[in-house]
Amino acid sequence: MSTFLAVDFGAGSGRVIAGVVNDGQLVLDELHRFSNRQIRIGRHLYWDFPALFEEMKEGLRRAAAKYTDILSIGIDTWGVDFGLVDAAGNLMGNPVCYRDAFTEHVPEEVFGRIDVAAHYAETGIQVMPINTMFQLYALKKENKAWLQEARHLLFMPDLFAYYLTGVPGNEYTIASTSEMLDAERREWSRPLVEGLGLPAHLFEDKLLMPGSVRGTLCPDVAAEVGLPASVKIISVGSHDTASAVYAVPFRKGKVSAFLSSGTWSLLGIVMDEPLLTENARVAGFTNEGGVGGNICFLQNITGLWILQCLVRQWTAKGLQADYDFLIAEAEKVTDVPCIDVDAPDFRHPDDMEAAIVSYCRSHGLTVPVTQGEYVRCVLQSLAVRYREGLAGLNALLPRPVECLHIIGGGCRNRLLNRLTEEALGIPVISGPVEATAVGNILVQAEACGVIENKNDVHAIN
Repeated sequence: MSTFLAVDFGAGSGRVIAGVVNDGQLVLDELHRFSNRQIRIGRHLYWDFPALFEEMKEGLRRAAAKYTDILSIGIDTWGVDFGLVDAAGNLMGNPVCYRDAFTEHVPEEVFGRIDVAAHYAETGIQVMPINTMFQLYALKKENKAWLQEARHLLFMPDLFAYYLTGVPGNEYTIASTSEMLDAERREWSRPLVEGLGLPAHLFEDKLLMPGSVRGTLCPDVAAEVGLPASVKIISVGSHDTASAVYAVPFRKGKVSAFLSSGTWSLLGIVMDEPLLTENARVAGFTNEGGVGGNICFLQNITGLWILQCLVRQWTAKGLQADYDFLIAEAEKVTDVPCIDVDAPDFRHPDDMEAAIVSYCRSHGLTVPVTQGEYVRCVLQSLAVRYREGLAGLNALLPRPVECLHIIGGGCRNRLLNRLTEEALGIPVISGPVEATAVGNILVQAEACGVIENKNDVHAIN
């Protein structure tokens, strides 16, 4: 038997999961789950990195107490966000959360300096205010000296790995979410860095491909968590989407798309090379890095974020808000409005229920009243948005998509799966639920030589 640890940080929670590979099977064991909160201090919304790092170490302690054959650790997180580290190795403040509004009007300013079509033809990334490029530009305007003082810019999974190993470096798939890579060459765009007036030294570290060994545990961290210092830290598909897509059991001979369903919905297809046409840009598609140097050609769509906010609000009010109850209530209603889930109204409102009411009234739509109506409204609107995304994808492909694999936690939502299948008119295949952890662990197992390729094992999920 061989055991690998997947540390998976999502925008709402994190987990440390052990993956035991034995006789052609991969069995997952969730060891520690914890919340991931955002904290507003002064003008910005931050991630609590020290608390997350401590939660990760607690998961590693639990792993050390249960398993004696741990070979490696892989870390994946959400995209775009980063931390800055100074020359002494100190963290220069908590990373800013992508939901902070400080980049709201930055894209317009940036594209006053560079041509948007030429930019897409190089980077291939869907323009979103949350992207790293705009965060860095806003940070430069706010405190250029602070940015210049930093020695390393490390994306979130790379930041965690740095404080486990002491070795800096950014992994390719997570770096691709920055909107600052040359998509074809799979490396930093030096002309773009220079054109934006960003410190060139922050982009000197070579990009690491999935499967690269970053290093081993620092002796002090190893002693603290009870693991051998020989345990490797391996670069997996450090962007959680890349790891999740790597776990999809695509059918041979079929044009298969994926939908990674969680706080965000990532709808797309795996390609060998990026698609950098003007039609792809106008249609809102992005070319993110995948495991094996592939491209995850996809659209970023607001996913279950709206529903998650409603659940938190209802729970705080003392209302029943467990998902089984809410889905059952939503199945009882049909006549609900359809909202634009990607509308700015729903990005970070103080009251999501009020935001839906306001949107419906301003667009002449019937306003939901019951919890079931709100939930059905959100899920039905998502299904319609997926249909639009698939139509846009098909328009760019030589053959239309024939089936859709829904992966991640959202694939457990039976009503959303059914509505999606009805809206798309193609078969929908659900699972694996723990796609991100499975993909993370498969890369580790291949890097350590335990398996030759991902098809050698069957994940028990």
